[in-house]
Amino acid sequence: MENVFMSGKDHGSFTWSNIGNIKEGRGSLGEEMPVLVYRLMQFTMLDILTKEFGRTKADEYYRKAGHLAGVEFARNAMDLKVDLNIFVANLQKILEDLKVGILRIESVNEGAKEIILTVAEDLDCSGLPITGENVCVYDEGFIAGILEAYTGKPYSVREVDCWASGDRVCRFKCLAA
Repeated sequence: MENVFMSGKDHGSFTWSNIGNIKEGRGSLGEEMPVLVYRLMQFTMLDILTKEFGRTKADEYYRKAGHLAGVEFARNAMDLKVDLNIFVANLQKILEDLKVGILRIESVNEGAKEIILTVAEDLDCSGLPITGENVCVYDEGFIAGILEAYTGKPYSVREVDCWASGDRVCRFKCLAA
């Protein structure tokens, strides 16, 4: 039997099809699961990566994974041919429907070279203890991947406010390269 995670020309290359048919496979349990399970996977993976490679490298890997997820998500779950206002409205709806968070755009400059956005009730951090640090590194990559898939330009995305730093929303500054 072929391992779906090791298929394709580059072994281990993720594609949208790796997700499989969730409705078929989880006929009784359904597509949803508690945030607790998601965070358990996420935080234990980050813990191991940090112990093995250090915080900087672990964050880099998490950001890259988020970027890959964002690109694949945008290409497979969104219409990339609509204007920016419709794209943002669609993104807001899908992120809320999937219970990832509540996206709001604070500002977009000419040509979308700089975008400031917030995510409330963020899947990754809302409700965490206040540690004084920004922790949504995966989200940085995810947002960058979505923006890159839509615009065709790479983006650098950094979290500037976070629930874990004491704010009640996560705020991200997105800069086109």
